[in-house]
Amino acid sequence: MASIRSGSIMAKLVYRRVVSSILLALALTFAAPSGAHEVRPAIADLTLEGSTARIQVTLALEALVAGVDLQGLSDTDESPNAARYDRLRALPPADLRAALDEAWPDIRDGFVFEVDGARLVPQIVETDIPPVGNAELPRDSVLTIAADLPPGDAPLQVGWIAEYGPLVVRQQGAGDGEGYSGYLTGGQLSDPIPRDGVADVGLLAAFGSYVLIGYEHIVPKGLDHILFVLGLFFFSLQLRPLVLQITAFTAAHTVTLALATLGYVTISPAIVEPLIAASIVYVAVENVLVTRMHWWRTAIVFGFGLLHGLGFASVLGDIGLNPARFVTGLIGFNVGVELGQLSVILLAWITLAYWFGNKPWWRSRIAVPASLAIAAVAAYWFVERTFLA
Repeated sequence: MASIRSGSIMAKLVYRRVVSSILLALALTFAAPSGAHEVRPAIADLTLEGSTARIQVTLALEALVAGVDLQGLSDTDESPNAARYDRLRALPPADLRAALDEAWPDIRDGFVFEVDGARLVPQIVETDIPPVGNAELPRDSVLTIAADLPPGDAPLQVGWIAEYGPLVVRQQGAGDGEGYSGYLTGGQLSDPIPRDGVADVGLLAAFGSYVLIGYEHIVPKGLDHILFVLGLFFFSLQLRPLVLQITAFTAAHTVTLALATLGYVTISPAIVEPLIAASIVYVAVENVLVTRMHWWRTAIVFGFGLLHGLGFASVLGDIGLNPARFVTGLIGFNVGVELGQLSVILLAWITLAYWFGNKPWWRSRIAVPASLAIAAVAAYWFVERTFLA
């Protein structure tokens, strides 16, 4: 009897610790504005004109000036230089440009223009810094830099150091829109890009790079999509309801991802993002009110999947699919998204369902409290994206 009582006490302690950890994590998420400090890949459009290589980089310029190490970072609040980064975001364009000029000798060394193993010296040509808007949201500046190419026809490689974060390089002016496109992480350089013509990216390499982009958009960067998938998970641990919901969600976001990427559907993110937050609220609240699977749950999840597909498409829109590898990139990105969703479900099952899923109090003590916390976070996001953006 004593051993049974001891085991019961231990189970309660473990349960309380797990649930407390979940609620604390969700509370911290609630306290931070959604996407306010999210690290996104910078986009570099490369043009080779005569003896000059030029890139236009769309980026959060403040991170470079503040010296934020973006390698492996998902949120700039995690950086020791977060306070300086936030101060720079409040500066008007002229003051931020002055701060850039002061820091440029150090920043410049992180940009790589390389021909035959020799580093070229880049210089700032132009900056386009938007006025200060909502200081709680990142602003995208455009930094144009150029370097003189040496004589000859040796190809060029471009990139930047790992501390500057992920970088998408897109070759411009290559004819028929089929220029090189690469997703670079960890200080990688682009493939050698010829001065005339285009760099050919292998099918497998292109597929793998877009799988990585899709996966990273869910884990660790897609917190709203993570919470939606967790909302599906906490509805029921039975295989059939979970499979039906995930299948409906996957089919729906695959459709709108393809249609939006092809340009057949265009809806402003100002509309899509609040609705995505509302979809999370709905599934989480329904988890509390409904105890068994109905046909309308699958239909509604399908509808919400259409919204999330539009959100996924905005990522591909920012990065830009290489037209020569359009189908490969689209499929690769979608595979990465699915792998990310499965990772979320697997982690939730290992950490919670495996240990407590068969307990009679699973729903009342874990599924319902977690769903309410998810609903609270998403409701805050809805208000933020609707009235504070």
